[in-house]
Amino acid sequence: MKIIHTADIHLKEYGDERWEALQKLIALGQKEGIELFLISGDLFDRGSDAEALRPHIRGLFSNTGFRICLIPGNHDRDSYTGGMYFGEDTVILTDLNRPCEYKDVMIWGIPFEPAEREKILHQLHSLAHLLTPNKKHIVLYHGELLDAFFSRSDFGDEGDERYMPVRLSYFNDLKVDYVLAGHFHKRFDVWRLQQGGYFVYPGSPVSITRKETGQRRINLFELGKQPREHPLDTPYFEEVLIVCDPFADKDPLEQMKERFQELPAHAQVILIITGFVNGEAMGMTEEEFVKHAKKIVRGRCVEERYEFRDIRMILEDDLFKGFLKKLEQADYAGEKKKHMREIAIRAMMGARR
Repeated sequence: MKIIHTADIHLKEYGDERWEALQKLIALGQKEGIELFLISGDLFDRGSDAEALRPHIRGLFSNTGFRICLIPGNHDRDSYTGGMYFGEDTVILTDLNRPCEYKDVMIWGIPFEPAEREKILHQLHSLAHLLTPNKKHIVLYHGELLDAFFSRSDFGDEGDERYMPVRLSYFNDLKVDYVLAGHFHKRFDVWRLQQGGYFVYPGSPVSITRKETGQRRINLFELGKQPREHPLDTPYFEEVLIVCDPFADKDPLEQMKERFQELPAHAQVILIITGFVNGEAMGMTEEEFVKHAKKIVRGRCVEERYEFRDIRMILEDDLFKGFLKKLEQADYAGEKKKHMREIAIRAMMGARR
């Protein structure tokens, strides 16, 4: 049995990039012949978005050929009250004691609430006696795994608040096959549970903030097997860092051309050009250099940061030339020499202020 697991789509408007990403996931599920499509929270960005998009979701989540199960996340926790209809193939898991049963699989949902660790532990302990050995058991969860090393930015724009924090040890007494989680946006990550199951964050399938760089992924796997990251062709942010070095053979503008040629059209670039250039050797001013760079990126950047400095005056300084001569004669590795050159350049830049 094939399963898709995703989370944190944060739908806001019909027909935008996030909506199109969800359409692609549904189409991928049909192409792969999956039987379960599981969403671990934050399908919608806000309750008002869920209200506006529900008529469209009904069409997308009907006649798919597979079962769709989802839980509320911290963003859309108020979106599923009162038996609202989200599509023929859709099951909303808002009660831990009311799982979705599909063939020999039991899908348990821990809906988001502002709960402390003690309450979550109690919920999981209450689940232990319900996990029959003749079934496969999947738990959908939306919150923060405290065992993992994350920065706060890895969860999107959530601030400093803790959201349903758990540890892997909380699942030690539960014979679950998979804990399929949401809330962590940045990347695909997997941990092994003591009882032999897996704890998985798929990352968001489309970049929600500019902190979520790199190609997006989902968890596409076969029941009973290890989770497997599947790359997507959905929009994402990509940081392109060009470090200019006046002592390197490679032209930084040529580096840019090569890097941008490698990127797919759906990559939205955050360009950072830093380091030092020798304007005289390149035959252009800083302003001309930036103009050439902008021609190369051709409007593909959502952010451009030009932090480089033209140091032609320092390179022509007799004191610096003397330092370079002695450095070349010294018995240092290439990276060590490069680091020492940079220290000397920054020191001379400071002295010129």
